[in-house]
Amino acid sequence: MAKCKLIDFAHYSSIKIGPRVEVLVVEMGDEIPKDHFLIGGANNLLVSDNPPPLMMLGKSYDFIKIEEGSIIAGCALKSGRLLSFAKKNDIAGFEFVAKLPGTLGGMLAMNAGVKSYEIFPLVESIEIDGTWRDLKEIEHGYRFANLGGVATRVKLRLEHGYNDALRSELLALRDNQPHEPSAGSAFKNPEGDYAGRLIEAVGLKGKRIGNMAWSQMHANFLINLGGGSYQEAQELIDLAKSEVEAKFGVLLKEEIKIV
Repeated sequence: MAKCKLIDFAHYSSIKIGPRVEVLVVEMGDEIPKDHFLIGGANNLLVSDNPPPLMMLGKSYDFIKIEEGSIIAGCALKSGRLLSFAKKNDIAGFEFVAKLPGTLGGMLAMNAGVKSYEIFPLVESIEIDGTWRDLKEIEHGYRFANLGGVATRVKLRLEHGYNDALRSELLALRDNQPHEPSAGSAFKNPEGDYAGRLIEAVGLKGKRIGNMAWSQMHANFLINLGGGSYQEAQELIDLAKSEVEAKFGVLLKEEIKIV
């Protein structure tokens, strides 16, 4: 039977915002509830003061191994461990996950990536709500995946040829990201443009409300200057969406998950 764990999201989440709430910890063999939101590593998550019931995958889903010519991994696996495994075993394709925070399940849920590199081209199949589904059955695209349930395990393509030069090259692309607590990119890039450029073009780069602000380093990063609140963050998100739509007719879509 799944147990609960008290989590303080003001410390646990990457943006350092949120209440202290009980989170259901799901291990292998536990029934996966349909009415809970899966938080993953809370790296692209903004938790409100009154979130829905929450759950997370436990330690039994934190594993990675090679089996029958593929990589099998649990969705609680941290991205850093995935990269270390690829380097140790000379596996190609995972260089882009360097310093990409979060869990493998979180990466799948948003088809995470860097530039043209993303996780789904490396996927063979995903276990969703206890059933293995082939990649072709799962709708996905740029920073988007419709999993239709909770991903617990994944089978990944195994090709040799780890490229450390590529890892360094992709890591350099992240040098313009702020060091303050954030949830990564707040908005998806519109087709043919960049959310950060649009936010800067409407004069919101560096805009501060309370202890939250759009970063001076990268306008698409919503940063916590210390003690920022959910309300301040939501106000800045709404402001950016309204200003960009008013000036450019573009409706920004959140990459950050808000619960």
